[in-house]
Amino acid sequence: MPVTVISTVGVVGLGTMGAGILEVFAKQGLTCVAVEVNAQALDRGRDILEASLTRAMERGKLTQEAAESARALIEWSLDLDRLADVDLVIEAVPERMEIKRDLFGRLDALCKPDTILATNTSSLSVTAIAACTNRPDRVVGMHFFNPAPAMKLVEVIETVLTDSAVTDAVVDLARACGKTPITVGDRAGFVANTLLISYLNDAIRLLESRAVGRDDLDSALVKGAGMPMGPLALADLIGLDVCLEVMEVLFDESRDPVHAPAPLLRSMVAAGLLGRKTARGFYTYERAGSGRTVTDEQVPVGREGLTPPSSVIVVGDGQPETMLIATLRDAGIAVTQVSFDEFDPALVPIDHVVLVGVKRVQRARDIAVQMDGRRGDVVGMQLMPPTAAGQAVEVVCTPFTSERARDEAIALAAVIGAAPTVCYDGAGQVLIRLLLPMFNDAVRLAESKYACPDDIDTAMRLGCGFPKGPVEWLETFTLKVVCDSLEEIYQNTGFVRHRPAGLLVDAAAYEMSIRQMTANSL
Repeated sequence: MPVTVISTVGVVGLGTMGAGILEVFAKQGLTCVAVEVNAQALDRGRDILEASLTRAMERGKLTQEAAESARALIEWSLDLDRLADVDLVIEAVPERMEIKRDLFGRLDALCKPDTILATNTSSLSVTAIAACTNRPDRVVGMHFFNPAPAMKLVEVIETVLTDSAVTDAVVDLARACGKTPITVGDRAGFVANTLLISYLNDAIRLLESRAVGRDDLDSALVKGAGMPMGPLALADLIGLDVCLEVMEVLFDESRDPVHAPAPLLRSMVAAGLLGRKTARGFYTYERAGSGRTVTDEQVPVGREGLTPPSSVIVVGDGQPETMLIATLRDAGIAVTQVSFDEFDPALVPIDHVVLVGVKRVQRARDIAVQMDGRRGDVVGMQLMPPTAAGQAVEVVCTPFTSERARDEAIALAAVIGAAPTVCYDGAGQVLIRLLLPMFNDAVRLAESKYACPDDIDTAMRLGCGFPKGPVEWLETFTLKVVCDSLEEIYQNTGFVRHRPAGLLVDAAAYEMSIRQMTANSL
């Protein structure tokens, strides 16, 4: 069946996402029909659109004339039959398979034969949705990201039955709307949510293990990795119920224990603690829907006014330790440096703090076990390179680290102007513990040829706001060290999926990047 240029579209479901998609199409000059189930929902969708247009005008991103033109292109309706003659219908109804299948069955019966039916599902099977129609070749996923007017990524999901001309038409439509589309097959979570929501779930598990506190965990990722938001704050923004739904879809497809929703996530959703939308999630907010947090009992206290030591011993002679030592000396702290191999507990003065330069396969434990009755003096420190948001340092405590040693390390962080993340001395600590498994999952996507490295990186930068894509990020690491670190993380978590992907192991052996390896593969 020939596919013409898409000039008329219908949008069903006018919540935040649906109204945002409607705005994207109307601003592009497409004639739009907006449909909701009742007048209240329709009015709410109109209000969301108007508020967004007003914000865009106030920020100088949209002229009043352009806003008026967009409004004039929209027909608001409670009648699904008004979609009979449009070129494409996209739904943004609740993420429930039964709701979407029912809607697609009705759309299939009333729309003209060549209408393309698109779903904005973030994780559900597009194939299962298409199967309830008599036109599965004209059903496609068109996954926008929130807020749709601002986010540049669109994942275009084709099933084994989707006509390639339909895929091409939807890709062209996304580009015409100023978006960057990537085309992928029909798998649970697609690219962005497979990586993002699994990363959030992993962060929730780490919090649940009490290896690190809430604020410190998020701070490590924002100031240590340059993420726009910490994973727990981001989960609150997305909605913990939405995170749970996506994890359940991923687990249902993979049956891999690593995709099982964290018990804490399930408990919070059951308790109605859904994030910003309910004013309580991992953080507490001023009111439902607000992004402004209020102080609660989880905010770290007692870190102001701590006294740093005048001198310290730093164990380690790698690049991270060199950076830490230079920063401490610039701040006026006397530093004695010793390598791991040359460390002698007998030479450590009484009550002298020993800072262990923690690396990806080197822990504070390795020095603490040598200190016998003075294990409390040992604390790990890993200073991260500066990011646009600041600089982070992990203050790594063994089971024996004393409060004095911990507090002196926190005070040193303040002296050098770095945000401390106090955490347990576990595999990967916080930053590496959360980033490397996500990078590993990205490599698995490339290894299976589900998505190429460029598309994976595009998805995470444009769809999730990451400062770098995971494949690009890996190019800043020594892959042999990454593999060793993942093996240590696997020993800690027991999740087989945390073991390094075969492609990652091969890339390390050949001393080539993931991008080079995929370019050379058959």
